[in-house]
Amino acid sequence: MTILIAGLLIFMAAHSVRIVADDWRAQRIAQMGAGSWKVLYSLVSLAGIALIVWGYGMTRAGVISLWDPPAWTRHAAHLLTLPAFVLIAAAYVPGTRMKAKLGHPMIAGVKLWAFAHLISNGRLADVVLFGSFLVWAVFDFRAARVRDRAAGMRYAAGSASRDVAAAVLGIGAWFVFARYLHAWLIGVHPFA
Repeated sequence: MTILIAGLLIFMAAHSVRIVADDWRAQRIAQMGAGSWKVLYSLVSLAGIALIVWGYGMTRAGVISLWDPPAWTRHAAHLLTLPAFVLIAAAYVPGTRMKAKLGHPMIAGVKLWAFAHLISNGRLADVVLFGSFLVWAVFDFRAARVRDRAAGMRYAAGSASRDVAAAVLGIGAWFVFARYLHAWLIGVHPFA
């Protein structure tokens, strides 16, 4: 569990700089340059992800169950992760109405993904992992919306065709991940 928590702390710290120290971040970017900052940010994030994956895998050896989730929560997780993937895709498809409405669809997608996994898993490691991501996403989404309002940010109206493109990409990614990659990478087959 220690490695999982260390990975979460590293990953969340990197991804929380804008929440708690946006001015400091801007100073580092001005000092280092945007490219160097992105490289450092990516390396720290990758180190955090590697520790999260390693630590989470290690928790399978000493399972600590907090509760036994009802079967319906697995079905709910399947349904909730579908729009989560669409929202994450919408973050990368320019000109979507989802981005215009939410401003930060990726963070909204992470909230849905974390919530879906939190309700459908009852191990301590799951609560630590998915609970951490859910709490982070709630605070990050709020901070991002506050920054947008303070900056007078207005996102372009977006078009239905771009929403369809994001939906097709998100649904496709969801299907491939759920059907083929989840079991291979995580060791759990969502539809088994």
